[in-house]
Amino acid sequence: MLDTPPRASMFHRISTKLVVAVLAACVLPFVAFAFYMNEVIADRLTRHVVQQALMGLVKDLAGQIDRFVDERGKDLEQWAGSPVAISALEDYLWEKREAPTSGRTSGQSVDGLPPWNAETLERWRCGEFSLEFDESHPHRARATLEFDRYIDLKVIDIDGDGDPEKVYELLLLIAADGSLVTCNSAHADAPLKIDNLEFLFARNFADEPWFELAMQGESVRIDHHRSPYLFDIPEGDAARNYQLGFVSPVVDPRRRGDVKGVLFSLVSWSFVQKLVDGEVITDAFRGLVSEGEVPSPYAWIWDSDADTILGHPRPELYYKSVSKDVSLPQLTQAVLASESGWGLYPEYNFGGEDKNAAFKRCVPLEGGDEDPNNGWVIGVGIDNRDIYAIAEGLRALLLGGTGGVVVLSVLLTLFIAKRTTGPIGELQQSTRRVADGDLDVRTEIQSRDELGDLAHDFNRMTRKLKEQRQRIIKAEKDAAWREMARQIAHDIKNPLTPMSLSLDLLERARREHAEGSEEILVRTMDLIRRQVENLRKIAGDFYEFTGGRKPDPESIDLVELLQEVMHLHDAWAVELGVEVHLDGESITVTADLGKLRRVLINLVSNALQAMPEGGRLFVQSACHETDPGRVCLTIRDTGVGVSEDVAAHLFEPYFTTKSEGTGLGLAISKRVLEEMDGTIALDPAPDKGTIATVTLPLAYEPGPTDP
Repeated sequence: MLDTPPRASMFHRISTKLVVAVLAACVLPFVAFAFYMNEVIADRLTRHVVQQALMGLVKDLAGQIDRFVDERGKDLEQWAGSPVAISALEDYLWEKREAPTSGRTSGQSVDGLPPWNAETLERWRCGEFSLEFDESHPHRARATLEFDRYIDLKVIDIDGDGDPEKVYELLLLIAADGSLVTCNSAHADAPLKIDNLEFLFARNFADEPWFELAMQGESVRIDHHRSPYLFDIPEGDAARNYQLGFVSPVVDPRRRGDVKGVLFSLVSWSFVQKLVDGEVITDAFRGLVSEGEVPSPYAWIWDSDADTILGHPRPELYYKSVSKDVSLPQLTQAVLASESGWGLYPEYNFGGEDKNAAFKRCVPLEGGDEDPNNGWVIGVGIDNRDIYAIAEGLRALLLGGTGGVVVLSVLLTLFIAKRTTGPIGELQQSTRRVADGDLDVRTEIQSRDELGDLAHDFNRMTRKLKEQRQRIIKAEKDAAWREMARQIAHDIKNPLTPMSLSLDLLERARREHAEGSEEILVRTMDLIRRQVENLRKIAGDFYEFTGGRKPDPESIDLVELLQEVMHLHDAWAVELGVEVHLDGESITVTADLGKLRRVLINLVSNALQAMPEGGRLFVQSACHETDPGRVCLTIRDTGVGVSEDVAAHLFEPYFTTKSEGTGLGLAISKRVLEEMDGTIALDPAPDKGTIATVTLPLAYEPGPTDP
């Protein structure tokens, strides 16, 4: 009779456990998940992701501004090297030298034509002069045309509205004495007016600090400022009131690089302001807010002192102090304390909103050799309400749905528990009968759910068990024979390789009538004889692999055995172009000679196969460094090597990295060495190749007091 377990109490019943489990599965995860959303996702993960996005945005933005400024400097250096600028300066110098000696007054030029000045440039631009005048001022007229062309061609669509704007507002070519040689005739928006031209031609630029540096051969970049050289700036864009200046020396390459003058340009600050006002900043965070809403992030630019606002979506903050006027000194301190010039601001409140923001220093305008913490400070900030918007919505949804989920789960669990426990009890009884050996048992559960499928599978299982018993026994026997066949083939293959190569060497020596053919014949016959004996021993020793023959340990001269093994592979090594180095002191170990010989042959064969293009093979034996009772043998090749992942599986049966072979060689070697109280390891070499390390016990040498 089957054993009958005691009747379960109400608490131990499956139906009760299901109800409790569902309650725990619904309530606890919802509460834990809500806490997780609040503490981890909202407060840590979401903020961390947003902060990393801020740092990425501010880095990209600073890079765009650096590239914009760098391109303007390169533009000016390129234009300063044009022949037009050199020729215009030489034209000016020639007229300056010729005027006093020719009797001409300052109001005259060549052939009585007016000199090149503001009035002349204005009249020439309006077409009042003939071709004769153009020929008397060819270089300055051409330079002015080139400057106008530069301004027309250098356009950028900063805000991406499809309407590119002219980058440069003013180009001035200044002689070495500080006088204006010529300039562009057209402003970025309209022609330069006569009063603006008169101001420029009358000004002595030699007093400007940047002029002296440029005349010394340096390119200069002038920071954010209001330029006195530009009149009638259009209203409506506060950033147009400010400019960036770029100065480049005009060098005459024909006269050892003498500085002939200076090329000066002005670029509107509005381009830099539009870079920080780009939609890419808000687009990066649109996923944080609901569709149709505009996220809060925006960017700004501070001066290199990290305290003066140069660019901001609110123009009224231009040139305001961050620490004083805006009352956020902690932000200035964070930038000044940063050694890398890149990082996160401490969380702060501005305009009644808590915010997170990141900053990045630009490259200093004066060049790349100065302190990297002297460049503009680019900042990007976002309101915390945007950071936590998704988490807040999800938290409310979780809390609202928890109650309904709990009620529905309990009712559904009670119904399922009642339908489940009955068939389970019947299956339990049938399972006990199978456990007692009754494979004819059948269950009559007819439900169409998983329990019905389980009952059907149970009945099919009992029918198959009897059939599978004999199949399993037969499969185990077949697998054992297959494994033995693979192992025999693998062990026989290794001796055949050096035999084949030695025969090839003998045949080539006889064919070519090489000296020492008889000696090669004797050596080859001896090798074949020993290998045939070795194959005969392999065939007999597979009885040992099944556990029939135990190792027959004896004292073996390890160096002598290594020399024998390496000699077997001489012909193969020569053919591959492998240089063999055998080093070691005479050491006697305790091992089975035949088993150890096959292990070494296998390792050397693997090393040679890893060097198809030639290389070096190092074989060394020495006493173990940490265990005085053992010897350490290393076989190192310079072949293709193995990765650490592959090395971890090399000793598994049937695992191989070769295109041929059974993958049993290393597994057999490991088993054989362990039977002889030895170890084996394969590791990637530090530089190239693989190192095989074998340890064996030293042979016991009786002392004078031993019997």
